[in-house]
Amino acid sequence: MADGNENNLMDGSPVLVIGVGNAYRGDDAAGLIAASNIREKNLPGVKVVEESGEGAALMELWKEQDAVILFDSLRSGSEPGTIQRFRAGAQPVPKDIFHYSTHLFGVAEAVELARALDRLPPHLIIYGIKGRNFSMGPELSPEVEEAVPEAVRLAMEDIRILQSPERPGPN
Repeated sequence: MADGNENNLMDGSPVLVIGVGNAYRGDDAAGLIAASNIREKNLPGVKVVEESGEGAALMELWKEQDAVILFDSLRSGSEPGTIQRFRAGAQPVPKDIFHYSTHLFGVAEAVELARALDRLPPHLIIYGIKGRNFSMGPELSPEVEEAVPEAVRLAMEDIRILQSPERPGPN
C-alpha cells in the first residue's frame, strides 16, 4: 500500500476501498477479490484495504474518510451473483443480508452505529454480491466469479465520480 501522500486526490481526500470477507469460505471471499482487483489498477488517490468485517475495525478505518467504497458478500432472496449497491448515508443497510460475518458486530451494524453517532463518511457506498457457497475452501461459485468484475466496473465508475471536481454532495 502507498503512503497517505500518494493517496491524495486533487482536493486532498482519498477514496478508501475496503474488501470484506474470508478467503477460505467460498463466496465470502468476493469482497476481498473485488478490492484486490481495484488495488491491481494502482489508481492515484485510492487506498485499498482488506478486512474480516469486524464492525469496530471498519469504523476505525473509515472514521476520517470522505469517500469509502466497501465490498462484501451477502445473502438475500436474489439469485447468486446479484450485485446490490447501497448508499449508506441515504438508506439503512439491511443487517439480515450481510449475515455471513463471523462477528456479531459486522458491516450493517457498523454502518448503523456510525450513523447513530454521526460518524458515517460523507460518501459510503457498499457493494454486496449475493453468494451461494459459503463452505470451507477458496473457490467462488461460478455466478459470484462472474459478478466480481461487474461489481469492480461499477465501483470504478463511483471512484471516477468521487474524484471528479463536480462530485455530488454527501449521500
